Amino acid sequence: MKLACADFTWPLLPHQDVLRLIRMLDLEAVDLGIFGGRSHVRPEMVRADIPMWSGILAERLEQSGLELADLFYQAVDFETMAVNHPDAGQQQEAKGAFEDMLELAYRLHAPGMTVLPGVRFGDEPWDESMRRASEGLKWRVDQAAKRGIRLSIEGHLGSIVDTPEKVMQLVEMTPGLELTLDYTHFTSTGTPDAEVEPLLEHARHFHCRGAARERLQTSFAENVIDYGRIIDRMGEIGYDGYFAIEYVWQDWEDTNKNENVCETILFRDFARQRFA
Repeated sequence: MKLACADFTWPLLPHQDVLRLIRMLDLEAVDLGIFGGRSHVRPEMVRADIPMWSGILAERLEQSGLELADLFYQAVDFETMAVNHPDAGQQQEAKGAFEDMLELAYRLHAPGMTVLPGVRFGDEPWDESMRRASEGLKWRVDQAAKRGIRLSIEGHLGSIVDTPEKVMQLVEMTPGLELTLDYTHFTSTGTPDAEVEPLLEHARHFHCRGAARERLQTSFAENVIDYGRIIDRMGEIGYDGYFAIEYVWQDWEDTNKNENVCETILFRDFARQRFA
């Protein structure tokens, strides 16, 4: 396994400096976040000139000596252009945006792309939201496959799949769909590792950071997730993706309380020792 790090770990630094920092930390690859209204490089910027931005980003990756581990696309918020939005106009807009981000991923030779799984809208039946999510994601899986790109979702707090059981159901409903697995979204709600572990067999990509009950992100010292067990299990099942250390810095869920350089180094060293 190779180690990666998210470029959105340090949102206050210029993008080129973030990439240089990741390489200075002796990490091999980067997760490129393309988030509406808030990342270094945003969908609205890229869609204005995809060839230009693919060239810019390819040059930045080459200059930094980093591989591209994953392209993580998010719209402005969880509801806007969600894969299961009930409004037909929003669905069409969402598909257009996805196709443009897929074009960027293809031009950058991304091995895979991560998207969000959608949300439940209002008080509609959960099964109806899930059906639309599966249909929307199946279309995206098929479009990505035509470009040789694997597609995965991240089950997260506030999503339609906020428990391991719901994530598994959506994967089983949607042929070809894989996971960008992040235990922290389940750990923070009190879910034990053992209930999350079956999802590893469906993982294309993996996110690592510290977490505890009611703490979506915390320090290496306070972390309760057994990443040693996870790495061992990855070896047993032949996981062939990246192990991405994904600290973030934002107001949401108090995820701006950690010193991300030190925490990244601690998890880097832990993971390398366990790999060995």
